[in-house]
Amino acid sequence: MGLNNIRIVLIGTTHPGNIGAVARAMKNMCLHQLYLVQPKEFPCAEATARASGADDLLYNAKVCSSLDEALDGCHLVVGASARLRRVEWPQFAPRECATQLLSEAQQGAVALVFGRESSGLSNAEMDRCQYLVNIPANEEYSSLNLSMAVQVLAYELRMTSLEGTSLKAKSDRMVATADEMEGFIRHLEQTMRDIQFSDPRQSTKLLRRLRRLFNRAQPDSDELNILRGILSAAQGCGHQNK
Repeated sequence: MGLNNIRIVLIGTTHPGNIGAVARAMKNMCLHQLYLVQPKEFPCAEATARASGADDLLYNAKVCSSLDEALDGCHLVVGASARLRRVEWPQFAPRECATQLLSEAQQGAVALVFGRESSGLSNAEMDRCQYLVNIPANEEYSSLNLSMAVQVLAYELRMTSLEGTSLKAKSDRMVATADEMEGFIRHLEQTMRDIQFSDPRQSTKLLRRLRRLFNRAQPDSDELNILRGILSAAQGCGHQNK
């Protein structure tokens, strides 16, 4: 069940051959769910040629107009990134990433997200990820081809699945999905503005830190609803005081 619940999400892929090579890498390692967010060119004969028999993954690939659409229903999102950023994000090594994804996939959909060939994930896209995974390549030449990065992480997922290492879900509690969390974060951002808690010009870094806080807490849907109720009450008080 675990591997079947793992989505490989590619954002803004420029070269259709890379999509085909990713499909081949996925099928090699028994992964089947390919999501494409605004690919530059797809479907394409080059993608089919590079897939080398993994045509069924390309045929069943879901083309999405936004990352939100690709992550709908996922309750764990991990982004692949080679770059360090100013605000440190929780990071996994590939094997740790595989264990966590497979463990959470026992309960439902999870996603492993890859950015563009030239620039990777944007800060806004990284914000949608609870964790990042980094492949420890040569520090002097760390840039991996997209399909090679997928192959490395797909291999770790396959091996962890075969070994059955720590695949039992942590608990029966179902954490909130990515879209539920995003709705809460948007509500939180609006509330901070309504009650004049933050300056919109300086709120990006604060909001990113708050994302990290709630991602670590892993609230479930009921807990998010309670928090949103508190936010709505605070917004009501803020409007009354104006």
